[in-house]
Amino acid sequence: MASNLQAAALLIIDMQKGSFTDTTPRFDEQGVVERINKLAEVFRSQHRPVIVIQHDGTAQGAFLPNTEEWELLDSLRVSAEDISLSKTANDSFYRSDLSKILDEHGTREVMITGCATDFCVESTVQSALAKDYNVTVVADSHTTADRPALSAKQVIDHYNWLWREMIPTGGEIRVLAAADIAEFGRQKTL
Repeated sequence: MASNLQAAALLIIDMQKGSFTDTTPRFDEQGVVERINKLAEVFRSQHRPVIVIQHDGTAQGAFLPNTEEWELLDSLRVSAEDISLSKTANDSFYRSDLSKILDEHGTREVMITGCATDFCVESTVQSALAKDYNVTVVADSHTTADRPALSAKQVIDHYNWLWREMIPTGGEIRVLAAADIAEFGRQKTL
């Protein structure tokens, strides 16, 4: 992928307390959060946008702003320089200011992390591709829960495979491990 990583933004989707409860355990929660935190540090050190996206489920009576379930995980390190964005659908672009924010930063590439792989992460990946962004899915920095027919790990593995095999539109797509992106950042300017 011939990408301009200097124009990339890191998207952190729905890492909220209401999605990470004892009744909704997520695969490798601690590891996913640690990798997201490390990636965010790399982006911040390069003065590139870190966009923290929170679901506002007011219409569904859940994830109400300023409630505990809406809050970000305590283990997720957020900086005052990060950009906060509210969304109301699985797709982070849908009726939100995400495209506008990316345009303001001259960003045509997004690196996507967060929860849940098969809902909000997947919807955002598809939407970004349909809008001709270059997309990097961080393979080990998105998570989900077990589903009726598949374990969470199987869901994650399936989507990582699917994204690797996709035929993109005007943009490109790749799937990389966080360490590969962080290592790239140490060797070259991201």
